[in-house]
Amino acid sequence: MPLSPPAPRRHYHTRAIEAQGFRRDDGMWDIEAHIRDTKAYEYEEFYRGTMPPGRPVHDMSLRLTLDDDMIVRGVEAVTDEAPYMPCREVAPNFQSLLGLRVGAGWRNEVRRRLGGIKGCTHMVELLDVMATVAFQTTAGGTEPANRAVNQDWGADGKRPFFLNGCHSWAVSSSVVRDQLPQFYQPADSAKTGE
Repeated sequence: MPLSPPAPRRHYHTRAIEAQGFRRDDGMWDIEAHIRDTKAYEYEEFYRGTMPPGRPVHDMSLRLTLDDDMIVRGVEAVTDEAPYMPCREVAPNFQSLLGLRVGAGWRNEVRRRLGGIKGCTHMVELLDVMATVAFQTTAGGTEPANRAVNQDWGADGKRPFFLNGCHSWAVSSSVVRDQLPQFYQPADSAKTGE
């Protein structure tokens, strides 16, 4: 169902984010993300002068190369458009992600390594999206023909990482009851931790 009809309004800004996951021929995974900000009106910038509608305020791309253990083995950061020349200077700092594992603690560690003046706010935001895309891309193995929507999650007895990560995967949900009954907890016991 779409959003309800909006109140009368005027368009000012668009942020477009696209993220994709790829299996490389060498067995690694590439996770790529692109962010593009545009204004719907003409305005003046200090360094770039008159900016016509639709010219990017920000146009930035990131690529993470991951191994099967979700360890970052390669990083590429590119700024094609930004309001300030120093924005382009932070690209090498993203190499600090090498060796970091995408998983628990990712967001905090990214901000420790690239937060504030060490990075770019917009590219750091992309890294959150990229972590999710990495899991969506790598879940279920390497061959699309062999993938199933519902894997044998929890078959090894280990609690899947995504439980209690959202409403549908709450341990008290009907989804967990139907697909992962060994981890299901009725709502009353889930609240009390029983």
